[in-house]
Amino acid sequence: MTAPLRTLPVETLTEAQAAEELAALAQAIAEADLAYHQQDAPVITDAEYDALRRRNAAIEARFPALKRADSPSDAAPGAAPAAGFAKARHGTPMLSLDNAFAPEDFAEFTRSIRRFLRLDEAEVLRFVAEPKIDGLSVNLTYENGIFVRGATRGDGTEGEDITRNLETFSEAILPRRLAAPFPAQIEIRGEVFMTKADFLAFREEQARLAEEREQRRARGEKVGPEIRIPANPRNAAAGSLRQLDPEITRSRPLRLFAYAQGESSTPVAETHWDYLARLRGWGFAVNPLSRLLADEHDAAAFQAEMGGQRAGLAYDIDGIVYKLDRLDWQGRLGFVGRAPRWAIAWKFPAEQATTRLLDIQIQVGRTGALTPRAVMEPVNVGGVMVQHATLHNEDEVARKDVRIGDTVILQRAGDVIPQIVGVVAEKRPEGALPFAFPTTCPACGSHAVRPEGEVVRRCTGGLVCPAQTVERLKHFVSRNALDIEGLGEENILRLHEEGLVKSPADIFRLHRHAERMRGWEGWGKGAKSSKKVENLLAAIEARRGPPLERFIFALGIRRIGEQNAKLLARHYHSLAAWREKMLAATTIGSEAREELGSIQGIGPAIATELAEFFAEAHNRAALEDLAGEVAPQDAEDFSASDSPFAGKVVVFTGTLEKTSRDEAEAVAERLGAKVTKSVSKKTDFVVVGADAGSKAKKAAELGLRVLSEGEWREMAGL
Repeated sequence: MTAPLRTLPVETLTEAQAAEELAALAQAIAEADLAYHQQDAPVITDAEYDALRRRNAAIEARFPALKRADSPSDAAPGAAPAAGFAKARHGTPMLSLDNAFAPEDFAEFTRSIRRFLRLDEAEVLRFVAEPKIDGLSVNLTYENGIFVRGATRGDGTEGEDITRNLETFSEAILPRRLAAPFPAQIEIRGEVFMTKADFLAFREEQARLAEEREQRRARGEKVGPEIRIPANPRNAAAGSLRQLDPEITRSRPLRLFAYAQGESSTPVAETHWDYLARLRGWGFAVNPLSRLLADEHDAAAFQAEMGGQRAGLAYDIDGIVYKLDRLDWQGRLGFVGRAPRWAIAWKFPAEQATTRLLDIQIQVGRTGALTPRAVMEPVNVGGVMVQHATLHNEDEVARKDVRIGDTVILQRAGDVIPQIVGVVAEKRPEGALPFAFPTTCPACGSHAVRPEGEVVRRCTGGLVCPAQTVERLKHFVSRNALDIEGLGEENILRLHEEGLVKSPADIFRLHRHAERMRGWEGWGKGAKSSKKVENLLAAIEARRGPPLERFIFALGIRRIGEQNAKLLARHYHSLAAWREKMLAATTIGSEAREELGSIQGIGPAIATELAEFFAEAHNRAALEDLAGEVAPQDAEDFSASDSPFAGKVVVFTGTLEKTSRDEAEAVAERLGAKVTKSVSKKTDFVVVGADAGSKAKKAAELGLRVLSEGEWREMAGL
């Protein structure tokens, strides 16, 4: 697991340091999402996970131009559907929540609502407070009042179809029919969980079965598949619900609390509190501890109250979710990146434990970054067995003076991600030496250099470094990139070691080596091996026409994450147009470079990374090779929409009176506009408010169409 928290305060980071850390943070958070949401086996604690996201957000706030296309701020935590399940697309995305950890965080959250909606302090903000259950989120679809489909969160847009498993729930837990009145179609969202008592009994039974299996194996008897003993109630619930055999799910003690709404054909309430009442009327269990707060100032008291009750509750909670009660305001606020602007999860403090550090391993990422990882004696931290934790970088190791053999204090930040917070100095064994960070790459032996002003030491091996090659390939096939089923870490490594896959394009030529792959050790024998190869090749063939944004993200260009890839795809529409413009953008000062840097969310730093990528001949050759194997789908062209702003480039400048600038830009994007920061001859509309300044002047000089706020609102139908 790569994880890059620095010890340097955000306010002291240089731009180069910030860019390096944002890249490492994006990778670490993506790895944690995959382990948590698809594999039901967290590699870091909740608290560490939240700390990574918090650090990422703080750096982006200080260096907005460095925000990556795959920024975790813009991606909902989750993982692609696992093999064995059909995919189910959500009517509206199942996004995540931003986090608060202190009263000042919550206060800033409420201030951001007031700024966006242009509300003064006299306006009362009522919130619904709901304990945040630590389980598996599900999306339940009802048509004409009848339950027709259930799915996991997945990657937020598409999840696993677990309808058959959910149908094993009793009517009292999951109603099959809704009592009238009900919309023609509605998505109801909830959390499947296991109580603490049920989990302990289940874990004890699993341990007993695992011991019996081992005894049978030792006697030479035939045994079934390995029995997994879950680390915590969340893993137990997720693993139970995601069984290929629904009868296994039926045997597990699962519960369900409903708490949210997805897509609905007609409104069902005016407030969230009323919606919860409607859920109860339809027969769903709603957390009885949920409470309607008279105003925002009641949140701190409720947080303290629930924190005091937390240990005695029948189920695990890791915080409280606060949702703005008025649904019309929720609609106006909308979402930013991965999270709604109208809700936040206020997390409880992290739990700690001590254990012994056994080793410090060095991992090499796809950009060559060397990251130290602690290997420890397994220890229970907040109900989860933890054995590994990131040490972030060599400065972090030196600052904490962590040595092999030390007794260390381990913390699950936000109750998810493990991190070492300190050393118990009096327990240090005699002869323990300071850790010497390697100056050569452990994967290829190349020099590992640390540029001046940066904290990351990086392998100089580049394309000759097998670790970087493999990591890039793993990224290419990962869930948010091309999402090729069957090409996990183990198989990518095997194919690379066998010399069959050296570049992304080689993946699409694997059909030439089908006979060679059949019968590989670990791939089964006879028909089983043939079926595995057949399934893998079919999964590869199914990805020859990926969406353009996934293709761009899969290339692994530094600072180009999911969100930036979407921005680029939407702006340039086709692979051919994007490649042409990127080649032209390699010339500093060119029209193409100016256009690229003006895209809202891209900026000059990211434009530089793109230009540098296309300036390298080997990158252009690899892309040309790949383009000969795949044909990415063109991005949606909003110019065909009925909106007068669809497909148009819009710039907002000056102070608006009716709405905030953020809300106006969000509305424009929903109408299909491309919102940019700077005015150029390619700009279609410039919306001017008070004190517009230089952008309005430039618009006039270029003869562009200038709209007043009133004209903008009229054209937008506001």
